[in-house]
Amino acid sequence: MRFMDRTKISIQKISLNNLETLQAISSLTFYETFAEVNTKENMSNYLENELSLEKLRLELSNPFSEFYFAYCKKEVIGYLKINFESAQTEQKTANSLEIERIYVRKEYLGKNIGQSLLEAAFQIARAKDLENVWLGVWEENKRAIRFYEKNDFIAFDKHIFLLGEDAQTDILMRRKL
Repeated sequence: MRFMDRTKISIQKISLNNLETLQAISSLTFYETFAEVNTKENMSNYLENELSLEKLRLELSNPFSEFYFAYCKKEVIGYLKINFESAQTEQKTANSLEIERIYVRKEYLGKNIGQSLLEAAFQIARAKDLENVWLGVWEENKRAIRFYEKNDFIAFDKHIFLLGEDAQTDILMRRKL
């Protein structure tokens, strides 16, 4: 599936052939987003374990998970990870697609790249006849929470996200399609 939007970016599904690029953009965007507000040790632990080549290879190989890159020209500027069925991190919302990760490089924030990735997730959910899109967002990530609220997501629960040794609270939010 390929998506285009008004900002002249393209969004393309990726495969195992893109594994090293996926690790690079995943590590970069996670670090840019959270390094200033977390310890070096917890960040290193997360990057080394949760975004390792081995872990990402397993995620890419899961038939119920999909990854998409956002490109500007030929440069990867963000990505999206979605989960269906048994790949979802929580099973609280029936007939749903989970957005597990949606990240954009810092210099592209505020340029509708995140919105384009979100719209791609909505399109995929509709194409699969799913009724809900849901996600977890760190309670301290106020910018992301405002973004999702602006897109008609509502909070419905919470769960713990372990960043290294730090148990952080994520707000679970969903949107009916």
